[in-house]
Amino acid sequence: MPRILAISEVSRFYALAFLPIGMIYAHTLILFAVHSHAAFCSLQSQVHETWARFVSSSLGDALRYTGSDCFETFPFAHGWQIDPVLEAVGKDYYEFRAALMVRNDEGLTKTYNRFHDPDEDSADILRLRDLHEAMDRAMLDVYGWTDIPTACEFLLDYEEDEEEASARRKPWRYRWPDDVRDEVLARLLELNAQRAAEEALVSAAANRRGGGRRSSSRERNPDAESLF
Repeated sequence: MPRILAISEVSRFYALAFLPIGMIYAHTLILFAVHSHAAFCSLQSQVHETWARFVSSSLGDALRYTGSDCFETFPFAHGWQIDPVLEAVGKDYYEFRAALMVRNDEGLTKTYNRFHDPDEDSADILRLRDLHEAMDRAMLDVYGWTDIPTACEFLLDYEEDEEEASARRKPWRYRWPDDVRDEVLARLLELNAQRAAEEALVSAAANRRGGGRRSSSRERNPDAESLF
């Protein structure tokens, strides 16, 4: 493979990046054996982030991403690694973000601090937000959920005590409103249940034929190559 996709196991901001092969990676990274921009789009979108934040645990205000909970159970859209629209919008976003970080000499954390800051209105960050919305729109459309809006708002992840809030940055996040996030999650859960039922039928049919087949959550993601 020319590269792999990675995410920090624990991070306040949900951000993935491609890494070169042939390295020894830290155990605090989750590595995905995928390399297309379509795969990046699928995993970086708010569709997958919504699922990950629902099924994962947390460490303070940071997301703790685990492959078994967040990735293997996620009901990906069919053809998620090769869809041409996901490939195009994912490439636009990734390349613009990479160029922005180089130009500003800033890493992912500083870039997403600006991305989620309601007082940040630079042209580059506004463009990055637009490109992220394009990824979200493409992902929802692949599922056929064209009725779901993609507009984001600056919302607090949680309410803070006034004394604590004055001592650090408020936990703003540029994201979908709760009702949109809840609707997407409900549809993902329904799709997950449908696929689980289909697996059960296939398993039962195999058992009747004497094949004895064991089902697993990984089968709900048939297009995935592997996860380390």
